[in-house]
Amino acid sequence: MFLHKLTSKVVSVLKREPFELDPRIPITYLVSVIISRMVMAVNGFFVFGNIRRRTYIAPSAKIKCTHKIKTGYNLSVGRGCYLDALSTDGISFGDNVSIGKYTCIECSGTLKDLGKGLIVGNNVGLGTHGFFGCAGGVSIGDNTILGNYVSIHSENHNFKDRSTPIRLQGVNRKGIKIGSDCWIGAKATILDGADIGNGCIVAAGAVVRGKIPPYSIIGGVPAKVIKER
Repeated sequence: MFLHKLTSKVVSVLKREPFELDPRIPITYLVSVIISRMVMAVNGFFVFGNIRRRTYIAPSAKIKCTHKIKTGYNLSVGRGCYLDALSTDGISFGDNVSIGKYTCIECSGTLKDLGKGLIVGNNVGLGTHGFFGCAGGVSIGDNTILGNYVSIHSENHNFKDRSTPIRLQGVNRKGIKIGSDCWIGAKATILDGADIGNGCIVAAGAVVRGKIPPYSIIGGVPAKVIKER
């Protein structure tokens, strides 16, 4: 119990918000988590070179163009993640951002035309196995959580010319905006041009496009407003 209380206090200080561990967690499990976080902290220092920011990077994560990444306080990147910040604006993470294992963030889809990048607010959680294509620019507001297997695609292929293969017609980009205090359900797909207002809930498996009013609950393919919160 002492270790549980001590860990809860330390995490509360690091996250700058109340945090209390479930006392039913076995000591051996808790110790393994602590050791893992220590390893991630050391690796985070070697990746970004700033111990005060407290970045936790799994050794198996691959991060490219670190000079284009701005980290807030207490960034956590899970195992197997892939982050490529090559773009005009790079990646900006707020405080207390968590990126689940095996999530991929790509800021440019091609070396022919660099993308814009990604902005993530404070207290944001990105689930596991997600894909974030940020060529058209993606912004995610504070206190937003995204479930597992969420995919974001901020560009589209041009296809009007039937005489030219689609792959040779280039792309167009509008960008994607996700407001603050949103909950994006598992396996939701967010398409280019989507503008999701503050406080929205997106049902699992929904395909989102266009402008969504604040505090809407949406679902379906394509996603439609079901009701308001």
